[in-house]
Parts: sequence; structure tokens; C-alpha cells
Amino acid sequence: MRIRGALAVLALALVLGCSGTIQAQERKSEEAAIRIVLEEQVAAWNRGDIPGFMASYEDSPETTFVGTASVNKGFQPILERYKKGYASKEQMGALTFKELDIRLLPTAGGVTEYAVVTGRFHLERTARGAATKDDGVFSLVWHKGPGGWKILLDHTA
Repeated sequence: MRIRGALAVLALALVLGCSGTIQAQERKSEEAAIRIVLEEQVAAWNRGDIPGFMASYEDSPETTFVGTASVNKGFQPILERYKKGYASKEQMGALTFKELDIRLLPTAGGVTEYAVVTGRFHLERTARGAATKDDGVFSLVWHKGPGGWKILLDHTA
């Protein structure tokens, strides 16, 4: 009886240990997927491709950008805001992100559909247009849907 009990406890420990390992691997995989989207976003910005940069945003009327002085709602108005603020490649410059922190937000069932990403941005550029800020912080709310990870809410200051 004691051996059977000990084996049952050992089996349970192995199952729980494997479950924790699988969850850690899934977490790393989801974080890596978000980092890839962020890298693609930086690459698009640095080649002067605002529509490519915006590919990381959910194409929805509910997508929201909160800046220091305004709130823009809807994918298209946000796209137009970027085009107006950064009218040329020189005004866009070179974008870098640093101090990125990705926090996955799993549901009670353990499914991860949402994440929050915070960090700092820096623009190295030779010209300025309507957008004059070269450094700042941001927080992004992400949703994982059929098209992968997309930004729902961008708060940049």
C-alpha cells in the first residue's frame, strides 16, 4: 500500500512538473511571438513604411491610440495620424525600443489571449514634422486572434 501511495504521489508530481514546464514553454513562445511583431514593426518604421508599421495594430474601429494631447480611435484615424506626424522618411528616422517588458494575461482557464507590453522608444532622425517627440514611454494592450498578436490600445507619451 505504501509503495502504491508513493508511486501515486510521484506520478502526480511528474504530471504537475510537466504541466509547469509546458506552461513555461508556451509563455516563452507567446513572448517570442510578440517580440517578433515588435521587431517587424521597427523594421517597417526604419524603412519608412507606415502601413507596414501599422500591420501590428488590429484593423478595427475600436483600436485606440492615446497620446500626450489626444485620443484617436479606429485603425484608419491612427494610420492617418502617423502619416500626418511623420510625412517623410527623414521625419520618421530610425526607431529603437528598449526596456521592453511583456506581461501575458492568461484567463482563469490558462489560455493567453491578451498581453501588456511596456517600454521606451527612441527616434534618431534628421528632420521633424508635426511629431516632435524623439523619446518616450509606451504601454500596449495586445490581443491574440486569428491574425496573430495585434495591438488594441497604444498609450505613448
